[in-house]
Amino acid sequence: MRLTDQDQARVAAAIAQAEARTSGEIFCVVARRVSSYVDVSLGWAAAAALILPMGLIPLGFDAAWFPGLGDTWEAAHLADRQMTVGHALGAYAVVQAAVFVAVFLLTRIPLVRRWATPRSVRRARVRRAAVQQFLAHGVHVTDKRTGVLIFAALDDHQVELVADEGIHARVDQGVWADAVAALLREMKADRPVAGFEAAIDLCGRVLAEHFPPRANDANELPDHLVLL
Repeated sequence: MRLTDQDQARVAAAIAQAEARTSGEIFCVVARRVSSYVDVSLGWAAAAALILPMGLIPLGFDAAWFPGLGDTWEAAHLADRQMTVGHALGAYAVVQAAVFVAVFLLTRIPLVRRWATPRSVRRARVRRAAVQQFLAHGVHVTDKRTGVLIFAALDDHQVELVADEGIHARVDQGVWADAVAALLREMKADRPVAGFEAAIDLCGRVLAEHFPPRANDANELPDHLVLL
């Protein structure tokens, strides 16, 4: 999903139109991804390497399954039996390593990675990234603390809306659910720009109701879509 210059211009126009009827500020950020989730892949790989090879034991796992590690002769001495055990442990370690690598690589595929990553983990990391952008772009330092950040993470299929404290004091946070739902709905249909336009319009209506334009109202934040 690639956003063109024309797409960005549409979002900028939507922000300007929404802010024309309010003293509040709307700032939009879209990120391809907020985390590599390598730790999640490592977790799945480690768990699989620990658990899955155990399923071979009831099947009569034997080092002889691996060329060069088994012996068709029955061990007659203690030293031979110790060597046989060593071969079996070595073969088991090879299986564990192979499972670890296979599962790790599998969970690096974007679709599989998203499925394997708990929704709560994705939501928490997107939320953290949204708050970081909220602070990094100064959305929290507007004159009356009436800034709103709309943040979308494309690969994570997650949307976050962060409102400053001036808005918290006067607006029920439940009213933002419609804006988030509108953006999510259009993102699922591969129409992120239409989603941003709908979310911006809804946010503009809420802000206009509680924060009408002021005399000599200044545009404190840029009216463009930030791409990460």
